[in-house]
Amino acid sequence: METLLVTLAAVAVAGFVLFKAIHIIPQATAGVVERLGRYHRTLSPGLNLVLPFVDRLKRTVDLREQVVSFPPQPVVTSDNLVVSVDTVVHLRVVDAKAATYEVSDFLTGVEQLTVTTLRNVIGDMELERVLTSRDEINTELRVALDGAGSWGIKVGRVRLKAIQPSAEIQESMERQIRADRDRKAALLAADGQKQAAILSAEGLKQAAVLKARGEAEAVVLRAQADAEAKAVRARGEADAIGMVFRAIHDGKPDQRLLAYQYLRTLPEIAKGDANKIWIVPSEMAKAVENLGGLFSTKDRTAEETG
Repeated sequence: METLLVTLAAVAVAGFVLFKAIHIIPQATAGVVERLGRYHRTLSPGLNLVLPFVDRLKRTVDLREQVVSFPPQPVVTSDNLVVSVDTVVHLRVVDAKAATYEVSDFLTGVEQLTVTTLRNVIGDMELERVLTSRDEINTELRVALDGAGSWGIKVGRVRLKAIQPSAEIQESMERQIRADRDRKAALLAADGQKQAAILSAEGLKQAAVLKARGEAEAVVLRAQADAEAKAVRARGEADAIGMVFRAIHDGKPDQRLLAYQYLRTLPEIAKGDANKIWIVPSEMAKAVENLGGLFSTKDRTAEETG
């Protein structure tokens, strides 16, 4: 009976010792082991054996990337305006030993380092530049947080979630924005009216030019038409005179007949606008005198007969 009890006690002690000697470390986690109070080694993920009662697992450190959001911090700009800045830091532990022994709490250390850097960076900027230079601030924050590498921490990204000015500053900014919009709208309206006036003046100018050009072309066309009409009438009169003379020539007239036909043609010749001067040949004058004598002789004979 006593042997059985001793055996059970030995088994229980062995099981307890084995339990204390075996440590299972999860994936993406590191275990920091101390031996007699001093750092001994870092346990990797999986099954690990340590000396019970000599080695002690001080802590396990998460090696995954952590997204830490810090509460908004009031920061004063160079133009003495207070803004509330909300930041997000992406970090991960790359050295479990340094993260355990170099700083008591690396998350608190990163937060305080972020706040200090924000105040230094934003304190040298005016509010307008702070609101438009987020990338620049993120870069300077990341460079400053690289100093946390001595804590076994690697900072991947730093982002400013929000930059919130006070209510008074926001109201003032909104008034300024509205004033700028009104000024731009007035400038656009004035420019539109100016362009409309220019286009109207150009339209009136072009209309006047086209009207004058049309009137000039109309005058030219009327002059050409009058000239062509006169030329046609002149050709017609010339053709008519030529026909008369050809007919007279074909009939072999004497001087009295020629004089008579010339007298009949004179009114037609006088109708032409281009005929201002008449030239009467001397032979035709003699023929007219003979013709007048002939009419006088016929009259006397008629009287005697009557």
